[in-house]
Amino acid sequence: PEPILGWPQVYKERGQGGFMDVVVHPEFSINRWLYLSYGKANADGSEGTTTVVRGRLEGNRVVNVQEIFESKAWGDNNNHFSGRMAFDLDNYLFLAVGDRMVTPDLLEEHPSQSLKNHMGAFVRLHDDGRVPSDNPFVGKSGALPEIWSYGHRNMQGLTVDPETGTVWANE
Repeated sequence: PEPILGWPQVYKERGQGGFMDVVVHPEFSINRWLYLSYGKANADGSEGTTTVVRGRLEGNRVVNVQEIFESKAWGDNNNHFSGRMAFDLDNYLFLAVGDRMVTPDLLEEHPSQSLKNHMGAFVRLHDDGRVPSDNPFVGKSGALPEIWSYGHRNMQGLTVDPETGTVWANE
């Protein structure tokens, strides 16, 4: 019943903005890392994007909060941040970034069809935010290396099958 203190301020605490997801590190009992995805505001508060921080849980507070990923999915609306997270069996962190409901809706020109931003993408990271060298677009000119999969809309569910390791998502 007590709130966990120490998290960052969020972008527009209404609609689809705010805090998105909280997951524990696969070795939480040892390292006490909590991961939070949230809508982060830019400097003047006019735009927001999906961002991930991690912090170590001590009592009812997180300490040593570090930003480990800021998506290139900025927008001035409060829609389609997504923000679902899951660790796979190899301890890679997957994050769903929504398409931010930008126009044109669901056309080839939509930003979610581009590898130059994170709109409508799943990203795959090491637990500290580094990019795995075997991500599919690492080293590809004009592509962001964090992207694992793209062309999505606003993913609302994300899980990993504990036996097969298959990553499942729904939109």
